Amino acid sequence: MRMNGKKDGVLMACYACLLVIGGLLTWLKYDYNTVKMEDVREACGYVSASATPVEAPKIALTFDDGPSAVWTPALLDGLKERGVKATFFLIGENADKNPEIVKRMAEEGHLIGNHTYHHVELIKVSENEARLELADTSAVIVRITGKEPEYMRPPFGTWQRKLEQDIQMLPVLWTIDPLDWTTENQDEIVNKVVTEAEENDIILLHDCYKSSVEAGLRIVDILQEEGFVFVTVDELLLN
Repeated sequence: MRMNGKKDGVLMACYACLLVIGGLLTWLKYDYNTVKMEDVREACGYVSASATPVEAPKIALTFDDGPSAVWTPALLDGLKERGVKATFFLIGENADKNPEIVKRMAEEGHLIGNHTYHHVELIKVSENEARLELADTSAVIVRITGKEPEYMRPPFGTWQRKLEQDIQMLPVLWTIDPLDWTTENQDEIVNKVVTEAEENDIILLHDCYKSSVEAGLRIVDILQEEGFVFVTVDELLLN
């Protein structure tokens, strides 16, 4: 008999399954009352959908403009309590003033990125000045953590693409921005994020404001309850 592609293959598979079931019934001496559904499923190679694990949706929480001597430690405490790793894009001069906080970030498993030394808009300065802003910040991070940053976030989200080969850092933007720097209303910040949150989103907040830090921890609580897993941006991008 000539096989006709995929359709014939399916028919043959079903036929083989029926033969197996027939053999099973014969082995049980045609006592149909003793045939269990799990026996039939096992004979046909049935796999329950519930047996296949479903991976939890991942999401990244990122903070710009820190570290803050006051609010970043409070944020780190809250993240540690919740078992969450975040990504921090540091302003070089703030990192220079708060090396112990930067060191703690690294030791607790958070990802540290570059956010320029003076928070300059890179398209509004010369190429040389832009390189210096990024290089000086990377130097501070390396001095404190011993590790070169691999990711950067351009202030205001504007970027000179011709710098990419020179600086050897990957620019990272965001997908959810609640504009937390414009308001102290935590409910507004939280609602904006949790109503928009989807798998693989990157949330933008700032760890230099009390309202943003407290809203950030509330966001973690809500999204964890909904089944989200918080990861650093490198894990999102590499996957």
